[in-house]
Amino acid sequence: MEPESAVTTCYRHPRVECHVRCVRCERYICPDCMREAAVGHQCPDCVREGARSVRQARTLVGGRVSVVPVVTYALIALNVLAYLAEVVRPEVVDRFAMVGTGLLGPDGGHYVWTQPYPADFTPEGVAGGEWYRLLTGAFLHLPPTEGTFGVVHVVMNMAVLWNLGRVVEPMLGRVHYLALYLLSALGGSVLVLLLAPSEPTVGASGALFGVGAAYYVVSRRVGADMRGVNRFMTGLLLWLVVSALFTSWQGHLGGLLAGGLVALAFAWAPRDGRRVLVQAGACAGLVVLLAVLAAVKVSDLTGGGIPQ
Repeated sequence: MEPESAVTTCYRHPRVECHVRCVRCERYICPDCMREAAVGHQCPDCVREGARSVRQARTLVGGRVSVVPVVTYALIALNVLAYLAEVVRPEVVDRFAMVGTGLLGPDGGHYVWTQPYPADFTPEGVAGGEWYRLLTGAFLHLPPTEGTFGVVHVVMNMAVLWNLGRVVEPMLGRVHYLALYLLSALGGSVLVLLLAPSEPTVGASGALFGVGAAYYVVSRRVGADMRGVNRFMTGLLLWLVVSALFTSWQGHLGGLLAGGLVALAFAWAPRDGRRVLVQAGACAGLVVLLAVLAAVKVSDLTGGGIPQ
């Protein structure tokens, strides 16, 4: 045992005399190294070790809890930037809108798909090998002077994304929420390709319907008061029917179905070491299914050839 008169120094600063011990490891610590604990003080090493041993809070689906809906804000920013780009350069819509089949004429005009097509025409759209349109169309909206809504189209969608995303993103976590959004957008575009391949489609609505479906699924999973959620879902389904008169109901329905499937996989995956594997497998399986459906449709449209 040390004599009472022995000089004790900090284990991190040997030249600094001190008389306080860390309550966990009992090493001497100087005032600069003291970290307040529930009882007494701890050294920096013990504080770091304790932080590693504390389990991080997780959402119902296993995502990291986040207070600020960063992904929602980023998606809104991307949609707004894309809209500004198409206002400055209207040809952006023709280049990146979701189009299953189309022909680019020698005069630069866009024409309805025919098979076979004239030699001086060029295929465009997904059937022309432009697979990126399956996602890029979900970030574009009707130009200010076109369509039934014009600029109201992007304003309405961003308002819904602002309100709905700030609720659903914290329920899922950022990574799960982004995966849900993109897969919902992809599901909407694939159903457009299957059922209305010649109709140009733009808008975030398909992804938003998927987020709405996830809100319903996860709310039921956590045992939330479903009265308000049911009212929301009823309104969403009514809008799906009513909007079919002047918008792409195929995109809305495809997003709703894809988002619902992803949310079911997220919410009901086993809560053990298999959860990540099950969730990732479900997302990968949906991507494969959508890719196969799209490839088969394009093969049928092009007479057996799938453009690269």
